[in-house]
Amino acid sequence: MDAVQLATFQAVIEDGSFEAAARTLHVTPSAVSQRIKALEQDVGQVLIRRAKPCEATEAGRPLVRLAGQVALLEREALAAARGATGGAGRTRLSIVVNADSLHTWFPAALAALPAEPALSFELHQDDQDHTAELLRAGTVMAAVTAQHVAVQGCRVEKLGAMRYVAVAAPGHFTDFATTPVIAFNRKDRIQHRFLTALGHGEAEPPIHYIPAAHAFIEAIRLGLGWGLVPEQPARADFAAGRGVDLAPGRHLDVPLYWQYWRMESTALAALTTTVKAVAARALR
Repeated sequence: MDAVQLATFQAVIEDGSFEAAARTLHVTPSAVSQRIKALEQDVGQVLIRRAKPCEATEAGRPLVRLAGQVALLEREALAAARGATGGAGRTRLSIVVNADSLHTWFPAALAALPAEPALSFELHQDDQDHTAELLRAGTVMAAVTAQHVAVQGCRVEKLGAMRYVAVAAPGHFTDFATTPVIAFNRKDRIQHRFLTALGHGEAEPPIHYIPAAHAFIEAIRLGLGWGLVPEQPARADFAAGRGVDLAPGRHLDVPLYWQYWRMESTALAALTTTVKAVAARALR
């Protein structure tokens, strides 16, 4: 497979358009179009959905991952070849993380990484039940996910469980049927799983959707509704009098897993080792 065509394909998917890819690659949009056309002819499939932004088709998804793997191995090989003379730059790793991990323990894993190899990160955020979808699409190299079955071409390792407790502001909770529930987005179903576990599965309370971890917790503190909050910030709010535990002794544990590309990469190996170590301290 032509390496230039593959790199051009990767640039179009990452940058979202032929024009943006042309700027990244320092060529004309016509050159980008010609390379993609030649690649699609070689493969015999349409690989890019010409939308805004451009997206890989089902046939193109395996090539997104291949392009990322080739670029990663090429950069690591170049860094090893240059050795002490340097000049290879930082290796970029794309990772998808669920919002609560990103708000609590995951940044500490990035900060704990050794200085070498030099890394930069592109973080994506999604619900823990859906983060593995970006692995399937080839958009990311690794994921914190609730899915324990390995995506094709990936390894999976258990990290531990994130414990959630039900929290509301003092004086702002009536019952689970009428008090509004706060959810991260429409993918977020853990509040409903908790209601079912408590025997309130038939309850249909009003829902506020607040898709940011800090704003989610702040909305609960301000009395907009109740929600499931990771144990660490929840305990801090209980101690400060900002929140009450709606179901003392009850909680919901969400197992989390680390899925990553099955390839020999120094950068991915270093990231995996550090993520597992920090998760062992932070999770149940």
